[in-house]
Amino acid sequence: SINLRHFRYLSLSERFYMTCRAAYLSVFRSSLVNMTSKDQLCSVLQQAGRNPSQKALDKYWPPGTKKLNFDDFCEILKKEKAAEPDQLMKIFKKFDANCDGYISHDELSRILTSSGEKMSPKEVDEIFSLADVNKDGKLDYAEFCRLLESTVEQCQNAALEKLEADAKLKRQNFGNQMDNSPQSLEFQPERPASETQPRTEPETTQRKGMIQDSRSSSRPSSARSRRSSLSTAINMGAGSTKSGRLAEPKSLQDWHHTLMRGCFYLEEDGTIVSLQYRLIIPETTSVYLTIRPLNLSPIPDKPSPWMCVDSALYVVMGNETKEDSNLVCFTELRDKERFLWRGELNAGSYLLLPFTTGCRLMKRTRKTATKTAQLVNRTQSGELELTKEFQAALSDIFEVIDLDGSGLLSLEEYNFFEQRTSGEKCDEDAWAICKENFDTRKNELTRQGFLELNLMEANDREGDPRDLWLTLEAMGYNRSLEMVEACPFVIAVYCEDVKATLQAVHLDSGIKMLNSAVQRSITSKAEARSLKGHENVLVYTYKGESRISSVIANKSNQKLTVHINNEQSKNCVSSRGMSVFAVEVPARTKMVCQHVMALNEQQEWTYNCVETIIPSL
Repeated sequence: SINLRHFRYLSLSERFYMTCRAAYLSVFRSSLVNMTSKDQLCSVLQQAGRNPSQKALDKYWPPGTKKLNFDDFCEILKKEKAAEPDQLMKIFKKFDANCDGYISHDELSRILTSSGEKMSPKEVDEIFSLADVNKDGKLDYAEFCRLLESTVEQCQNAALEKLEADAKLKRQNFGNQMDNSPQSLEFQPERPASETQPRTEPETTQRKGMIQDSRSSSRPSSARSRRSSLSTAINMGAGSTKSGRLAEPKSLQDWHHTLMRGCFYLEEDGTIVSLQYRLIIPETTSVYLTIRPLNLSPIPDKPSPWMCVDSALYVVMGNETKEDSNLVCFTELRDKERFLWRGELNAGSYLLLPFTTGCRLMKRTRKTATKTAQLVNRTQSGELELTKEFQAALSDIFEVIDLDGSGLLSLEEYNFFEQRTSGEKCDEDAWAICKENFDTRKNELTRQGFLELNLMEANDREGDPRDLWLTLEAMGYNRSLEMVEACPFVIAVYCEDVKATLQAVHLDSGIKMLNSAVQRSITSKAEARSLKGHENVLVYTYKGESRISSVIANKSNQKLTVHINNEQSKNCVSSRGMSVFAVEVPARTKMVCQHVMALNEQQEWTYNCVETIIPSL
């Protein structure tokens, strides 16, 4: 059909989520309905062409689980790989005693009742009655595999056709795809700006910007949905990479300054994490803050591929264990790849929280590497050595974890690396052994010593590279030794009158504290507009130098599902990775909805978003 042909031309992510919805709606009337049993989970997975084992189902539905939602199903489906027909054929051939292409009832019964997840004889009889396609008492497993593959495809196509054909169903059932770390806060009255905002030079706020307000959806469906919609359109110019409103202080080279490195890491679930930093200002002073990606490329005309990743620095005051801290300021202005802030900070202790929207650092469909890089070789004498490619990757990792840029690794710096890659720490005794066996200077590990340490680990495992790959993958590398799921950055703090202290810290509450700061930065800068007919539902849309961000505030006492449609936007990419999605906003909370940036910054881009409340069922 035309719809199925169109399906093939969708992006991989759009295809995946459409497949998810189609499978889910084959079992439930809405993707807003929760699964309440392991059997229901099994059914929707089977509708998506998966054949989960009991062990897998037990993992996805551990004891105590009462319900899973559509988002949970999507995440499970990413992990549960579809059974390939060739793999199924290979399994059958192993049990084909006569090698004639058939398996008898007795052979099948012996296999299914004695190995793996054992079945009862009755269950075997039921399977055989369905699988004996020729009704001759034997299972023609090649024919059975073809039939199974065809049946799965027919079920999926039928579900997709149903989803495409029923416009109302499609519109109302997009599922509540939300961030894995919910960016929401319990609703609280806004603090006056004077309580949290420092004095800046000059005023950096741009509250509005070519915003067109309309109370109708780009896809009207009914009077009720039109009354519950809000449309926002913002036009952004091309090449918006330089502010022009905030000049670098002329005497900046005379200011006290300190630098600190770090890295954004993309987790398996799509969450982005990094270290946080403690900034201590001994007395009130003018401050100039910047953050930018760290270029590790040795070739001047070929910068590192992550240099296009956006970054920001949020400055907050508060207890390190308290998630809801006061937002002081953030680096909302831009000069090429640098994001910056200039103003005055009072004496005190601050937390610096690095941030990236995720628009340019997100999970991609993993392509099988054309060739897995070799990490170790054996010399003619039989000794192990690290390959040049692996040494180059380790040298870049050294640059990333050398937080102060001294060319040496302190125990503290090395432990941040250990926590990232193994979840453990190196104690003083173990560090003393390192200093005895590997190249050190000033009681710190040199780059050569770091290479020697990794060679020792390769020798400990007799050249088995599996643990080495675990380390590389934790640091954002793929099997071709390309850093594709990480973005190193460097923070610079300049103080006019005093020297500040900057130290890396790892906070358990870091992600939630950052989410709180991002949400507050948007609501303090943007104008709130309510959805018509829902005065308790507000949308804040912030227009920054290079991004647009939105927050949805639900002041009501009921959970709401808001459908987001960016299909009319041009030359844009959303941090959600989708142009159409929905979010669930709990009662009396605010939630960061999305961040949007230009796909091509050399061209104009248009943000056009329609928010619509999905009626409760």
